[in-house]
Amino acid sequence: MQTYTPDNLPKDDNINPYAFCVQVVKDFIIRKGKMIAYYGNLRFESVGSNVIDMMISQSFNAPSYGGDYIVATGRGQLILGDRGNHINSYDLEDANMTLRESNLLGFEPTLTCEECVIPGYLTLLGTGKILASSNGMVHFMEPPVRVDPEALLGWADCPTPSYHHDYAYVKDVMSLVATVVGLKTSGEEKQINFSGTGTVLIQSSESNLKGRSDLQSIIAQVSGLHQNDLQALSNNITQRLRND
Repeated sequence: MQTYTPDNLPKDDNINPYAFCVQVVKDFIIRKGKMIAYYGNLRFESVGSNVIDMMISQSFNAPSYGGDYIVATGRGQLILGDRGNHINSYDLEDANMTLRESNLLGFEPTLTCEECVIPGYLTLLGTGKILASSNGMVHFMEPPVRVDPEALLGWADCPTPSYHHDYAYVKDVMSLVATVVGLKTSGEEKQINFSGTGTVLIQSSESNLKGRSDLQSIIAQVSGLHQNDLQALSNNITQRLRND
């Protein structure tokens, strides 16, 4: 069994598929609750404190998700984990990558993080390191490709994707009824279509991250909805509660 010390920990690399060691030399933005150990002189500040806001004002431009992240500042070795999910790192060089918000684990403040036009996703631009969790290994696909929305982790240097409905599947009576009453659709019925150039990232499962419920995923996506969409969602929930 390997015993780790500050001298033999990997630098900015995986310890194993489920844990990652970040070599913090100044600041690193991480999701709350994902630090499992650290060496060195590190402190953790919430996004929203005056000092931290000044430090990352150009890095974190996604106020709807500000409460989900903190800043590790100082010098040390920071070990991150995410409920036994796989962790991968991605290095951008003057590029952009869009990731499912619930899967974004951390990133260097040299990158700019913005809310994507698609609710529940964040776009990172510039140069720096990104960490993301996935349910299983990640695979890279070249467009044109259609992806199950539940398996999609994100995309890099691609145009904004669009939804594709397979009406040959939808016209099946049971599927049509499920769609009308608002039940969860499948990847066979509704896919996300990618075209043009770039790379699409998919995880090896159509399920949420381990340890994350459907309700948590829904709440995470709701935070990115506009006012009209929120009102429509509220009306739908009210109607369903009345019917039940």
